[in-house]
Amino acid sequence: MTEHSKPNAEPNTGSHTGPHTGPRTQDLGFARVDLDRAERTGDPEVVYGAGKSPEQIVAILRTLHERNPKRAVLATRLTEEARAFVRTALPEAAVDDVAHAVTLGPLPVARGTVAVISAGTSDAPVAAEAVLAARVHGAGVHRIEDVGVAGLHRLLDARSEFADADCLIVVAGMEGALPSVVGGLSGVPLVAVPTSVGYGASFGGLAALLAMLNSCAPGVTVVNIDNGYGAGVFAARVARNARER
Repeated sequence: MTEHSKPNAEPNTGSHTGPHTGPRTQDLGFARVDLDRAERTGDPEVVYGAGKSPEQIVAILRTLHERNPKRAVLATRLTEEARAFVRTALPEAAVDDVAHAVTLGPLPVARGTVAVISAGTSDAPVAAEAVLAARVHGAGVHRIEDVGVAGLHRLLDARSEFADADCLIVVAGMEGALPSVVGGLSGVPLVAVPTSVGYGASFGGLAALLAMLNSCAPGVTVVNIDNGYGAGVFAARVARNARER
């Protein structure tokens, strides 16, 4: 993701070029945009919106979209103010208010399926970020919501909905037990996402993170607290590669 660089500098429209691929970066003064990431990794750069002004976010989105107009560019962690500005400045962009994110450009053709399983409604923003990230990175997505362990029958009733997925994303806060339960019900690759949902002793998601890292179910991979984006990219790559083979 793009980071802050020389925030008070004047924009520089120059770019750095490589011997074969053309421009690799474009220096906007406040950010050095990576134009070559899709060629290196198969996935384009994503805009991390936290701490950036609405104007900076739009400028980076435009730069990345101009480089590859046939594939969606994703910006995450956008404030309400930033999303409102994007709606005005880029009316063709798709704004997801639940995920606090926007996309500019068409989504790629989906390969494989990621099932995103979330424990409760309070986990919805992180789960929505995971869903959008997986779609932008080329996977089909099936959502299964509000199946936390406080009502285990809800998860058991939905078991057939995720049994044939290529990868699972399991999002939960509180004590973070849901990934262990899902991991005991399925052999599908699973990435767990702890959320900062919970009362004081959850320590802003630390309790869920530690519970997931200590899962007794084998094969559970864990990302950072509230990192729906990281989980979505990981799961999409698993799903795409599974379908290619």
